[in-house]
Amino acid sequence: MGGTGGIGGMTGVSESEALATLHRVFGYEAFRGEQEAVIEHVVAGGDAVVLMPTGGGKSLCYQIPALVRPGTGVVVSPLIALMQDQVDALRALGVRAGFINSTLDFDERRVVEAEFLAGELDLLYLAPERLRLDATLDLLSRGKISVFAIDEAHCVSQWGHDFRPDYLTLSVLGERWPDVPRIALTATATRATHQEITQRLTMPAARHFVASFDSPNIQYRIVPKADPRKQLLAFLREEHAGDAGIVYCLSRNSVEKTAEFLTANGIEAVPYHAGLDAGTRAAHQARFLREDGLVVVATIAFGMGIDKPDVRFVAHLDLPKSIEGYYQETGRSGRDGLPSTAWMAYGLNDVIQQRKLIQSGEGDEAFRRRAAAHLDSMLALCETVQCRRGQLLAYFGQDPDPAGCGNCDTCLTAPETWDGTIAAQKVLSTVVRLQRERGQKFGAVQIIDILLGKRTGKVIQFDHDQLSVFGIGEELAEGEWRGVVRQLLAQGLLAVEGEYGTLVLTEASGSVLRREREVPLRKEPKKPAVARGSSSSGKGERKAKAVAVELEEELLPAFEALRAWRAEQAREQGVPAYVIFHDATLREIVSRWPGSVAELGTVSGVGEKKLATYGDGVLVVLSSLSAPGTAAGSAQASGVAPDDDWPEPDEEPGPDDWT
Repeated sequence: MGGTGGIGGMTGVSESEALATLHRVFGYEAFRGEQEAVIEHVVAGGDAVVLMPTGGGKSLCYQIPALVRPGTGVVVSPLIALMQDQVDALRALGVRAGFINSTLDFDERRVVEAEFLAGELDLLYLAPERLRLDATLDLLSRGKISVFAIDEAHCVSQWGHDFRPDYLTLSVLGERWPDVPRIALTATATRATHQEITQRLTMPAARHFVASFDSPNIQYRIVPKADPRKQLLAFLREEHAGDAGIVYCLSRNSVEKTAEFLTANGIEAVPYHAGLDAGTRAAHQARFLREDGLVVVATIAFGMGIDKPDVRFVAHLDLPKSIEGYYQETGRSGRDGLPSTAWMAYGLNDVIQQRKLIQSGEGDEAFRRRAAAHLDSMLALCETVQCRRGQLLAYFGQDPDPAGCGNCDTCLTAPETWDGTIAAQKVLSTVVRLQRERGQKFGAVQIIDILLGKRTGKVIQFDHDQLSVFGIGEELAEGEWRGVVRQLLAQGLLAVEGEYGTLVLTEASGSVLRREREVPLRKEPKKPAVARGSSSSGKGERKAKAVAVELEEELLPAFEALRAWRAEQAREQGVPAYVIFHDATLREIVSRWPGSVAELGTVSGVGEKKLATYGDGVLVVLSSLSAPGTAAGSAQASGVAPDDDWPEPDEEPGPDDWT
């Protein structure tokens, strides 16, 4: 493939060859969005910086140029743990792919190097740290390179959420190979990060391609934190029973306890954090990629570059540090375009904890200011009464729909607001009284106890029941006062100080105390219901909500049969199920019900290699069933299958094979 060439263009490759490669190798009829323009530019030898959302098809933007330009495409990726799966997926398509990283022994590395030098690779994946080695640069100089792809390019930004120092050395690619086009790709970058990518990689002449950051299939929801683990359990049982998903927590301890809690309540979950040994992390990641319905509970150490298409939800039990991080993490759900959920439980302690982390963290004052600005933007997203998707898009410099998206919690159920000016004055006055009259600073719990008139041990110990503000807030419940304090912190009318998270005034506080500024607040919703009982859906009883959106009920048995066949193929080959076929491809197969290999070859996502490898197997599965509309098919749709149309008991798919 790579090195075949053609007619026209700077590299002798015609535009039609790129389209033919898309169809022949990947099984798609047409490019999406900006893909065609990016590919045409890179194939012609131009540099490109590409911002495209997760699941938007970034990989094709460098894979196809690597296949049609002479030489081997070199992909710089920070994802050592995922390179094997990426290469497996390409090889399943008939693409000659390999990788060099620390997981290979000497002999394995020598084989890949020999393949590269012999021109027998279309794509070679390298970790960025390898490019600091003279041996790697020497190897590349002795081969023919078609294109350099720098994936997860936001890692070059020192102000970013995933900074990798090794990325700062990648400008060497342009210096040593000035005639080889470079393409830098990321799914998350503000305009400032976008420019930083260009500067640090020394790509001043690069053409910039910015696709929409919107993922309309993802529903964004943020709920008040009450009992977060029970809230998470209710969310999973009621909406995502049996679905694959990721739960993000701030600390390793929280990751471990949440995974144990979910497992104890019938939801299969594994932990992932930097404190686990490398073997355990790799095993848990491999299980997530290869198994259906597994939940990974993780710190932000998990997930960059995860290419699992059927992740149905991403949940956050703690507040992310930035919108960039939140967007990238939530974008790991719904890569197949089916309905998915980005769910977060958020509360007062999240705000206090993040403020404390910024103050006590490493870095100079400029770094802390930047971190605080990132957090402020994240808090604004949490507290908004407007469309959440619109706020996300605006953050990345895109114009939102003024009518709202119709698929986030604030659009689906508009939040109520109220004039919280007096409540804000009471909180701020309490802080003032403690500081001025007693020379004391306390956290939110003590402030709220004073306002509610609670004579707790701590209140009595410090004689706080003698303050003039004691008991002046009995009109609101404790949860409502916590909401007031949280929103004052989010609006910059209160600040967190010191190791113990005490509350202090800000420059803006005075305007509220002087009645020069009104303080609109979100009304705290009633305490959400949490899961009761222990009923849970097992793998054999999984919901098929997303599938049902696309398929009629009579087609579901065939879809499930193909999933069971796919799971068996994946187990035999030791690859994730999506490497065989994506769910979207299986849906189209059962919808069209092809009767021949030629007909199957017209299905989107079925390229030449997969047709040759799996075509007969797919047709055998379909032939064992009855096409919809036949008498037997109607019987199956009603749950009654003819004896000769269903596997014998010893051949029947096990519970792990069902969605």
